[in-house]
Amino acid sequence: MPLIIETSRRRSVDYGLRPESVADFSPLARSDLSVLIEQNRLLHAHAVPAMETLYQQIVNTHNMVILTDATGVIVHSLGDDDFLEKASRVALQPGVAWSEASKGTNAIGTAIAENSPTLVHADQHYLAANHFLTCSAAPITDHLGKVIGVLDVSGDQRSFHKHTMALVRMSALMIENQLFSATFEDAITLHFHTRPEFIGTLMEGIASFSPGGRFLAANRNGLFQLGLPFSALQSHTFSSLFGLPVSALFEHYRTAAPGLLTLCMHNGVRVYGRAQLRLANNVFQQSLSGERTAPANPATAAAGANQAAAQARRLSGLRYLRTGDPQLELVIDKVTRVLGRDIPIMIMGETGTGKELLAQAIHNDSPRAMSPFVAVNCASIPETLIESELFGYEDGAFTGARKKGAVGKILQANGGTLFLDEIGDMPFSLQARLLRVLQERMVTPLGSDKSIPVNVELICATNHNLRERMARGLFREDLYYRLNGLVVKLPPLRERTDLETVVKKILSTQAEHGRYYVSPEILALFRQHRWPGNFRQLTNLLRTAIVMAGDEMEICLRHMPDDFLDDIEQSPDPDTTVDAAASTERLLAQGASLDEMEQSVIAKSLAANGGNVSATARALGVSRNTIYRKIPGLK
Repeated sequence: MPLIIETSRRRSVDYGLRPESVADFSPLARSDLSVLIEQNRLLHAHAVPAMETLYQQIVNTHNMVILTDATGVIVHSLGDDDFLEKASRVALQPGVAWSEASKGTNAIGTAIAENSPTLVHADQHYLAANHFLTCSAAPITDHLGKVIGVLDVSGDQRSFHKHTMALVRMSALMIENQLFSATFEDAITLHFHTRPEFIGTLMEGIASFSPGGRFLAANRNGLFQLGLPFSALQSHTFSSLFGLPVSALFEHYRTAAPGLLTLCMHNGVRVYGRAQLRLANNVFQQSLSGERTAPANPATAAAGANQAAAQARRLSGLRYLRTGDPQLELVIDKVTRVLGRDIPIMIMGETGTGKELLAQAIHNDSPRAMSPFVAVNCASIPETLIESELFGYEDGAFTGARKKGAVGKILQANGGTLFLDEIGDMPFSLQARLLRVLQERMVTPLGSDKSIPVNVELICATNHNLRERMARGLFREDLYYRLNGLVVKLPPLRERTDLETVVKKILSTQAEHGRYYVSPEILALFRQHRWPGNFRQLTNLLRTAIVMAGDEMEICLRHMPDDFLDDIEQSPDPDTTVDAAASTERLLAQGASLDEMEQSVIAKSLAANGGNVSATARALGVSRNTIYRKIPGLK
């Protein structure tokens, strides 16, 4: 038995537990659970998307994904229905504590106690009631290394898979990186690695510095690459660690299209970096001049900052979305006509078609461009949080909430644009309140008796058919007609005619200097693919291909992942299908027999697949034996 399990079992005995003990199954009351979620709102907000992605990789395997707070109380879970029922028998559900003191040796509690990823399988669980489980848990830590939560995958011990722990650890690291970036908002945050293709991946180092360049913190990979303990790094600056003055860093990002930074660390190792300058007003100008005091001419400084911001907005406006596709051109023409007219815009489209990108471009070209653009994903925020997230709350609205309350997203967007993504997934109970805000243009935060005037331009997006959801009683009819101003539909990638241009644009943003290009063979396969994940899928595919290509400039077949190639093999070539249909019509007109028509279609498909019988059989949906039987003499 692993040492970590033996040590945990000794602690379980010290807690007074026995293997046959009946654990405390009582969950927190619903109101207390809401308070707990609010207290862990930042962790919850960044963990839920990672949990959903993780769950998609293990769906239908009798497992569930779990998030707990620092003490082991479950705050969110999702999983297969059949296993959720079994899990509820041992209280593996929100509001229940899974610390070692409560449940003995288990992956969640032991991961917290050891601050280490932990696998507890079957009878390694201390309580006999939990022996049917196999659990893989990884602690989620803050920038100081303190455990703030646990990510866990639990399932039927018969469904154990050795790769589950690796998926959990990667997902926990992803959450940590996102939390790190969210923690240091008024700061310079550098993403760096010795290999440029690893920037933007889980392997990158992240380090944050004050506006003046003083070291604040680094993530796990950042500490490893810097090679110094946190205590030693606290006396360093951006310049002493990376050999570049802060003023030179700002100068680099004043160029129209800044590339990756090339930096030399304090230990002589060369790294590549990309910085985020999320700084308060005037800091950008002050740092450029090397001064810590206010600039001599505040009006000039403000004008310069506004000019730089305006340039950034212009570079992400509607005109930069024009890539030659007629359907997209029509969409852009329509939204251009209603800019600044206080007409709500509804963007329809499949997942991954770029709905938020279009919404941001609409805002950037509108008269409200200098005001906030606030995006809210109605599907990713839990129902228990979305009301306070949208409308905000006053101090004392409920126990455990933040002091001084919180400003809701609607008020944050005041004077600017509010983008409600996945509006079709908004809880029905909140739709009436949103409608009232839109009609009265007043917001009343939770716990307050005061209404605050608000003026927002509204853009919504959904991949649902809202009329169908209305018919099923899931979406209010009156809200639908309030949102239903201009409705535009973004075409899926498979229907667009600008695929080559899109590929070039993605490569230019994902690769340094945009030096990669795809071979004609790959471009032909791209045109054949159905792209169920649209641009998100294409972007991830190209990002992976860039890493696989390494120093080669041309992306070829050998750089494509296996699942993409499998999808291509299983889908018929559209050109072949069209040709076969046309050929069949000609043969029918000539009075050909059924056998002659079948032989003609098979022969054309064989030619299109280079004589490969297996590929032809897959394309036509028949067996290999059928091909041989219909074409006598085929070898």
